[in-house]
Amino acid sequence: MLAAKRHLGSGGPTGIISPVEYSQAHLPRTSRFASAWQRWRGRVQDGHALTGRSCLPVAAQNFTTLSGPEDFRETLLALIREAQQRILLPALYLQDDDAGREVLSALYAAKKVRPQLEIAVFVDWHRAQRGLIGKAKSAGNAALYLDMARRLGPGVDIYGVPVQRREFMGVMHLKGFVLDDKVLYSGASLNDVYLQRHQRYRLDRYHLLHSRPLADSMASLLTGLFRGSAAVHPLDTGKAPTTLDIRNAIVRFRRALAKARYHFAEGAIKAGEVGVTPLLGIGARDNELNATILQLILRARQRLVLFTPYFNLPGPIRRAVDVQIKAGCRVSIVLGDKTANDFYIPPDEPFKTIGALPYLYEANLRRFCKAHQRAIDAGLLNVHLWRHDDNTFHLKGLLVDDDYALLTGNNINPRAWRLDLENGLLIHDPQKLLLAQHMAELERIMTHTQQLDNHQALEAVDTYPLPVQRLIKRLARVRADRLVNQVL
Repeated sequence: MLAAKRHLGSGGPTGIISPVEYSQAHLPRTSRFASAWQRWRGRVQDGHALTGRSCLPVAAQNFTTLSGPEDFRETLLALIREAQQRILLPALYLQDDDAGREVLSALYAAKKVRPQLEIAVFVDWHRAQRGLIGKAKSAGNAALYLDMARRLGPGVDIYGVPVQRREFMGVMHLKGFVLDDKVLYSGASLNDVYLQRHQRYRLDRYHLLHSRPLADSMASLLTGLFRGSAAVHPLDTGKAPTTLDIRNAIVRFRRALAKARYHFAEGAIKAGEVGVTPLLGIGARDNELNATILQLILRARQRLVLFTPYFNLPGPIRRAVDVQIKAGCRVSIVLGDKTANDFYIPPDEPFKTIGALPYLYEANLRRFCKAHQRAIDAGLLNVHLWRHDDNTFHLKGLLVDDDYALLTGNNINPRAWRLDLENGLLIHDPQKLLLAQHMAELERIMTHTQQLDNHQALEAVDTYPLPVQRLIKRLARVRADRLVNQVL
C-alpha cells in the first residue's frame, strides 16, 4: 500500500532527495529567496518542525473514531445528558430545524436536571442572523434561540461571535465540543443533514477524545477570550447590538484572535499514549494551523491522504503537494463529486447563481488533474470522488504516513487559509496505536468513492448547463475567476 521513495539524483548519502530539498533545488532563484525569507519569518517551515512539537499526552484507549453521522448525533445527545459540569459547543451554526431543536431541547433538559451545569453555545454572529442562501430574508436561527429562551427560561447561553464586520470577510469556524472532560471533534455543524435526520446526511469525520487537559485548553479560549470580548454578545436575549454598533470591538477582537493560542502544560508521550496538540489559526500571516498543515504535507515520505470538500487548494498547499508528487510520495486526495456538494442544484431545477459553485470546483479539479496526468498514470496521485445517493460530503483533514493525523474544520481552501477562524487537533502517534482506527475510517469513506483515472472523465465546461457555462466563461473573460476562487 505504501509507495517507496523515488531516487531523484545525488541528494545526500542515500541518494534520496527529501521533499524540502527537492523544492529548494527546483525553485527559481527569486522564489528560493522568497521561500528563505518566509522561513526566516516563521511563516513556512518544513516537516522537521513537527519533531519535538509540544503536545498533550492522551492514552490511545481514550481516542475513539465514531462510525458516522448517526453515531455522532447519538454520542452528542448522550454526552449532553451525562454532563455534570460544563457543555461548551462552538459551531458555525445551530440550525432552526428538527436536529437543531433536538440539541437545544437536550441542553435545556440537562440544565433543568442540573442547574449548576455551565452551558454555552458559540455560533457565527452573521450566519446566525440571516436566512439560508437562496431563501427568503429572515431573522435566521437567532429567532429560534430567542423563542426557546423566552419559553424555557435562562441558563442556555447562545453567543454570536463576529470574526469580521462582514460575513464574506470571515466567519467563526471553530470545532470541538467540550463536555466535562471530553472533546467531541467534528467539522459538522448542527442541523438535520449533519446529524442525519430525515434519512439524508452530510458526511464528515467524527472523533471523541477523553482528556481533561485537552478539554480545559479548548474551553479556556471560549470562556476567556470569547466571553470576555466586547464583540461577542448573546443572541437569545433580544438585546443584541447591531454589527455597526460593535464595529470597533470586532476589529480589536480579530487582532486578539490573531495572537491567541491554546495554552496547556506539555508532556512527553509514554507507552500506550499519543500526542495531541490543539491548534488555532486566523489570517494568512503567523497562522499556526496553516503552518502545521504545510509542515505535515512536506513531512510525508510514503503516503499522504488529504480530505477536502471543495477543490480549491490555496497556492502554498498546491505547491507543497506538487513537491511531494515529484519527490515520489504517494498522494491521495479524497473529495466530493460535484453532485455531492451542498450547493449543487440538479439541472431540472431552477438555476441560481450559487449553484455554479460545484461546477467551478470541478473545473479547478479538471485543470489540476490535467496538469498531473502523468502522476495519475504512475500511481503517485490518486484522486477519489465520493458520491452516495443524494447525500453530501464535508470531510477535511490529513493522514500522513502512519504516525501523524490532523483533525480539523479547515476546508483547506483560500477562504479558510486567509479569512476564517479555524482550529484543529494534530495527532502524533509514533507507536502507531491509532493506525487501525485511521485505516478503518478511511475504508468506510472509500466505500462510496470512485478513483479518477483521467482528467477527461470529468465534464468539460462546454457540457455544463447553459447558465453555468455563461457564468464561468464570463468570469474567465474578465479574469474574475481567480478573484472568485480566493473568497470561496
